[in-house]
Amino acid sequence: MPADSNAAYLATQTLTVLVPVYDEEESLPQFVVEMNKFLEQTPVQTTVLFVNDGSRDGSLAILRDICAKDNCYEFISLSQNRGLSTAIKAGVDHCRTTLVGYIDSDIQTTPLDFLEFFRFFPEFDMVNGIRAKRQDTLTKKMSSKIANTVRRTLINDGIQDTGCPLKIMKIDYARRLPLFHGMHRFLGALVQLQGGKVKQIPVRHFPRFAGTAKYNLWNRAWKPLVDTFGFRWIRSRWKNYEIGEQQRGTV
Repeated sequence: MPADSNAAYLATQTLTVLVPVYDEEESLPQFVVEMNKFLEQTPVQTTVLFVNDGSRDGSLAILRDICAKDNCYEFISLSQNRGLSTAIKAGVDHCRTTLVGYIDSDIQTTPLDFLEFFRFFPEFDMVNGIRAKRQDTLTKKMSSKIANTVRRTLINDGIQDTGCPLKIMKIDYARRLPLFHGMHRFLGALVQLQGGKVKQIPVRHFPRFAGTAKYNLWNRAWKPLVDTFGFRWIRSRWKNYEIGEQQRGTV
């Protein structure tokens, strides 16, 4: 896409970056430091929306303090823990922007890599990261590799790293995401199901800054397999439509 056309498109866009939070009190202050580096450089007006997913530690108090000090930051807090898919869907439902991004709060990816994503809009409807040189434990890397291989074999969506917590998509596609358990594992496939185009690019990956991972072999291997069969059922019954003509009243 020509650079001038891309710049003209970005001049009309706004972005909300969703940040699901579940017991991340140790990472949140440094996360804000890293996010501020992106906010200083982003070519589009950006809001950061934390979604507190029923944290049991001091995360909610920290989020209140962050958002009180800087109006670039907002938060919503779920009344109880509902899981990553629900947190992402709740965030999308509260977006008021034309683009919506997603990043985890554990600082294993950097918001600065979002800057590279922008050049692929509006040609693509979603940009998905691929974690290069993953800085994870062997168990985590192997379980994710197995889950990704099984998922690609069963649904053949071509998404190399569906679990990469670095994505931006157009809000029209995000709003049509159906909420179901494990939805977050199929964001790229769900955009494709709507007829959208997904671009995948390498992003940096770092060791976890603090705290502990909330996932284990059980929910990285067995649960994704079950969810994949659920997605196959949804895909077999999915319907799209386009408006051919429309007339509305003046009231």
